Amino acid sequence: MTTSTRLLTRKRFMPLMVTQFFNAFNDNLYKTALVLFVVYSVYNDEKQEAFFSGVASLLFILPFVLFSALAGQLADTRDKAAIIRIVKLCEIGWASLGAAGLFMAWQGIAVHTVAIPLLLAVVFLAAVQSAFLGPIKYAILPQHLRKDEVLPGTGLVEAGTYIAILMGTILAGFIDIEYAIVLVVLTSIVGYIVCRWVPDAPPQGNHELHFPLLEPYNEKTRNPILRWLGIVPVALADQVVMSWRLVKKTRDIREIWYAIIAISFFWTIGAVLFIQFPPLAKNQLLATPEVASLFLVIFSVGIAVGSMVINTLLKGEVSARYAPICVVFMGIFLVGFYFVCRAWIPNEAGELLPIQEWILEPLAIPLSLILLGISTAGGMFVVPLYAFLTTRCAPDAASRTIAANNIVNSLAMVTGSVVALGMTALGIPVAEQLLFAALMTVISAWLGKKLHKAEIEAAPARAAV
Repeated sequence: MTTSTRLLTRKRFMPLMVTQFFNAFNDNLYKTALVLFVVYSVYNDEKQEAFFSGVASLLFILPFVLFSALAGQLADTRDKAAIIRIVKLCEIGWASLGAAGLFMAWQGIAVHTVAIPLLLAVVFLAAVQSAFLGPIKYAILPQHLRKDEVLPGTGLVEAGTYIAILMGTILAGFIDIEYAIVLVVLTSIVGYIVCRWVPDAPPQGNHELHFPLLEPYNEKTRNPILRWLGIVPVALADQVVMSWRLVKKTRDIREIWYAIIAISFFWTIGAVLFIQFPPLAKNQLLATPEVASLFLVIFSVGIAVGSMVINTLLKGEVSARYAPICVVFMGIFLVGFYFVCRAWIPNEAGELLPIQEWILEPLAIPLSLILLGISTAGGMFVVPLYAFLTTRCAPDAASRTIAANNIVNSLAMVTGSVVALGMTALGIPVAEQLLFAALMTVISAWLGKKLHKAEIEAAPARAAV
């Protein structure tokens, strides 16, 4: 805790944490305001609501698959702080477009034909920004922090991120849409101002960056099937190839590879839960948007708490020894969450309850505490794994390692989102889908055990260096 407190006063850390805070806050303010508004004000069918929530989540994940490889290369071969400033400047652009879309939807202007497609397009653009910022926020830490500060710094970034998610989610559920419209734009501007204070972080190796996108036109090197479609699909195809090669390279270090896979399964569970919360709150628990927002808040608080607890247990050491037991408890809490949801008795009037009335329901407090247990165990599981990614790789490859992690995470979350959408299409109730998330924790526990075994086997080699 002393190390963590000291870091919060250092210019080499605090501006980065605040920049990431505002980024996560704005992403979640916009996305949550969008989903809650559409679920509660546009659609009136559980399948349509779950489908829209899933599509929004899918669009937010896709850019991490397409652009993480390029983002990782840029971050390892260019000044990371300079990239942060460019990316945060772009945020002002998508925030302005998102505000316009929310205004149109609020005023009922071409809601289905223009407003909703625009809002979903902005979800994609926001994710593109996050895809380029993602490899930097963890990879920059070993460059600015001492070895014993990396785990506390990672925990603080993770905790700060989830506090930001918490605040963005609270505001999205509790303030009127017109205030959300203004706040999204203002936050993007403040975030850009803060990022100007992040210290320079020049590249740590002598790499020559390779851009397939900028190569001169060459008939022999271009895909003959896609040639007639032009540069854009060819460039995207090149990015997919780059992504595959980047992921393949990370498999050479077992500790890193197992950490990536374990993190991916965790975020698959998170993606499924975040898709389920709004329709679950509305249709199973008969609650207003504020309760759906409360679920997201509790989940975020738990991740932040788990981030700090695991740092205290490990005393700054980067280790996966607690990972298996943490994710086992997460699965147990998930099963408990399912049973409480199934036991929920709707109010006699069948009306949606505001949060002040919903919280007085007999099972509301147990349900909230179980959800807090899910997310706290999840935070304790995932935070040390992120520290693995930046401390077990070469210093000049940290951003690309994080980028590879983002690619695999994204593919796993896409898979989870598609499965959730498929279960909804098959008519499986949202509450029953919680059991799918619980099943995923079994695989995560096995991966955590494999990671800890790889960590023990690699310890003698690290000690000899």
